[in-house]
Amino acid sequence: MEDKHMLMIPGPTPVPEKALLAMGKHPIGHRSGEFSEIMGKVTAGLKWLHQTQNDVLVLTASGTGAMEAGIINFLSPGDRVLVGCNGKFSERWAEVCQAYNLNVEKITAEWGKPLDPEAFQKRLSSDTNKEIKAVIVTHSETSTGVLNDLETINRYVKQHGQALIMVDAVTSLGCVNVPVDEWGLDVVASGSQKGYMIPPGLGFVSVSDRAWEAYKQAQCPRFYLDLGPYSKSAAKNSNPFTPPVNLIYALQVTLNMMQAEGLENIFARHQRLSAAARAGVEAMGLPLFAPSDCTSPATTAVAPATVEAEQIRSLVKKRFDIALAGGQNQLKGKIFRIGHLGFISDRDILATLSAIESALLALGHDSFQPGAGVAAAAKVLP
Repeated sequence: MEDKHMLMIPGPTPVPEKALLAMGKHPIGHRSGEFSEIMGKVTAGLKWLHQTQNDVLVLTASGTGAMEAGIINFLSPGDRVLVGCNGKFSERWAEVCQAYNLNVEKITAEWGKPLDPEAFQKRLSSDTNKEIKAVIVTHSETSTGVLNDLETINRYVKQHGQALIMVDAVTSLGCVNVPVDEWGLDVVASGSQKGYMIPPGLGFVSVSDRAWEAYKQAQCPRFYLDLGPYSKSAAKNSNPFTPPVNLIYALQVTLNMMQAEGLENIFARHQRLSAAARAGVEAMGLPLFAPSDCTSPATTAVAPATVEAEQIRSLVKKRFDIALAGGQNQLKGKIFRIGHLGFISDRDILATLSAIESALLALGHDSFQPGAGVAAAAKVLP
């Protein structure tokens, strides 16, 4: 049926109708008093979501652009940085650092496994000359469905005393607790097409006072992604360049929705949906890719053994017009991923599991009782 497409991937995520309608309004001048008033409200909402009094700067960019800005504004060529690598996106940040001639040291874990905080502690504690300038961590590694232990890693960074903590929170902001001020996170990057519940196009960077001190000495080349002008403009509820006005309209709507739901309820909803998805998948006899004690509330990665992952994705899309995400890089064809991030409800999880069950039966994977997946998920949901 036309116009019944359903996104169950970890980004882009579904957009509420109110936000879509807001985007349909006529744009206004981005230097007007009316737009400045909107930006003031949006900035206040972003600080609420980040649980911070720091700058939260809005870029016309994807999450990758926000993360690149977060790296290059506070470091100089030759600076020594630790980058945690256990998936596609965390490895990307090492590549960004190398592109700007930073001295990159990787702390790695097998894809599908969490980073070991003790490996960071060992490397940081041995840095008696305080040469490490930053530690870069992906909180929610979307490519594998793993949630890294940011809180513990950050605690070791704080014990070091000099290094900045830089966080890819692209699929954790608006999904799981990221208390920026309480933890003292220096740079936190995220993107609009995830927990913010609007289309791609906006990137966000939270910047601490410690990071701004480092900015004064940083020598990496930058122009459009130079966060200094963004900070000066943000203080005036403006932007140094032309922003996507209609995306800002949508963002105002979804931030209001999130504030009405409340942070604790948002986090609890994502945990509940994740638990339901995992219970349903296991009841169908499908192995999970990430361990239960480090799973991301944003996505569930599944590693089917008796049926090809791409066959499942293809049949679910063809029969039900539900999009599931595939594996990336070396995991291509080996896993599929169910996104439950942002504007996702209990109904969406049950519908998706039902579609997967139907596809499995059609593909000859019949070693489970029909309806078992939906029944197991329903027991998790209230």
